[in-house]
Amino acid sequence: MLPKWYPHRYDDQDGDFVGRHVAAIAAHGGTEVAVLFAAVARGALPGLIDAEEDFSGSWPTLRYYYRAKPTGLTLLDKPLKLLLYFWCLLRGYRRLRRHWGGRQPDLVHVHVLLRTGLFAWALKVGRGIPFIVTEHWTRYLPGRVANIGWLRLVLTRAVVRRAAALHTVSDNLRTALAALGASNPQSVVIPNVVDTEVFHPAPVVALAKEPVLLHVAAFNEAAKNLCGLLRVVATLRARVPGLRLRIGGYGPDEAQVRAQAAALGLVADGTVVFLGKLAHTAVAEEMRHAACFVLFSNFENLPCVLIEAQASGLAAVATRVGGVAELLPDDGRFGQLVAVGDEAALALALEKVLASRYDTAILRVNAVAKFSVAAVGAAFGRLYREVLPG
Repeated sequence: MLPKWYPHRYDDQDGDFVGRHVAAIAAHGGTEVAVLFAAVARGALPGLIDAEEDFSGSWPTLRYYYRAKPTGLTLLDKPLKLLLYFWCLLRGYRRLRRHWGGRQPDLVHVHVLLRTGLFAWALKVGRGIPFIVTEHWTRYLPGRVANIGWLRLVLTRAVVRRAAALHTVSDNLRTALAALGASNPQSVVIPNVVDTEVFHPAPVVALAKEPVLLHVAAFNEAAKNLCGLLRVVATLRARVPGLRLRIGGYGPDEAQVRAQAAALGLVADGTVVFLGKLAHTAVAEEMRHAACFVLFSNFENLPCVLIEAQASGLAAVATRVGGVAELLPDDGRFGQLVAVGDEAALALALEKVLASRYDTAILRVNAVAKFSVAAVGAAFGRLYREVLPG
C-alpha cells in the first residue's frame, strides 16, 4: 500500500479513511498487506530522514519523515524534498523485501496520486509489478481542477493509463477524472468504509429526539462552509425551540469559526457547542444522540461522516456536491440535499428532517450492505482477482 495520506506521528486522523480501506482489505483474508508511507516532517528531525518501522501490528507499517527545509535554500529544497520522498519509499520497499524473505509484492496499491503513482510506475517498469490506483482527491472535481498544473495533469493521465485498474470511491469522481483524460479500461467504484461495529444506532430509540444537529469535519472554511451553517442555525433557533448544534473537529480555520459563532450569540446561549477533536468512538456516541447530521460543504467527494451517520441510523442534510447524491438519494429516505451555499434551502431542509421520523433500520441495513468492512473488503478482493488472475 502506497498512500499519500495516512495517520502519522503529527496527526493520527489524517487520511484515516485510507487506513480504513487498508483494514478492510487486510480483514478480507488471503491478502498479506503492508503500508509504506512517506511525508515531510512538521518538526525538527535528528537527520535528513527519520523512520518508524513497525512490524508488530496487524500489518507492517513503515513511516518515513524527511526535513521540510533540508538546506534552508528554497530553490534547492523543493527538488531535494522530492528526491528525499522517493528515497524514503525506496528504503521502505527494500526493508519490506527483507521482511518478506526477499520476495517482492504481487501488487502495489496506490492511494491518492501523484508521487505515489510515479513510484509504483517505476516498480512496474523495473520489477514488472502491476499497480492499482485508488483516488479520493476532490482536487480533480469541476471547480477545483483549475488549480492543477499542466505537468501534473499529463503525468496523472500517464500513471492512470498504465495502472492495472483505477478505483474511485464515487462515480462522480470517476466521471471527473475521465473528463480530464485520466481513465482506465479497468475502472471500478468501491465506496469508503465504515466500522459498523463502532457506528450503530442506540439500543433503544427514543420516541422523539431533541432537535440536536451534529457536524463533524475539518475546520476548513473554503471546503466545509461552517460559517454559513452557523448563520442558518442562528436564524433557525427562533423557529425550532431547543435547537442545538454540536460541532466536532479541528483544523486551520477553527479560530474564524469560533469567532463567527460568538458574534452570532450562539455560544453564550449554548446553541452551539464545540467538541474539539473526537475519536471515532466519541463520534459514534454523538451520532446516537443526535436528531440530524448536517454537512454544508462547498465541495466533497464521498464523506465518511455521512456513511457513519447512516450506519448509526441518523438522517442527514447535505449539499449536492461530489458523490454526496450517491449517499442521499432524491427519494428522501436517508435525508435531504440542498444546493451549495443556499442557506434558505438548508434552513427548510433541517426543519423538515427534524420534524420527520426516519426508519433507523433501513438506514442501518443499507450502510451494512454497502459500506461495512465485509462489503468493501469483498469488493477489493474481487478487484484483486480480476487484476491478478490465478
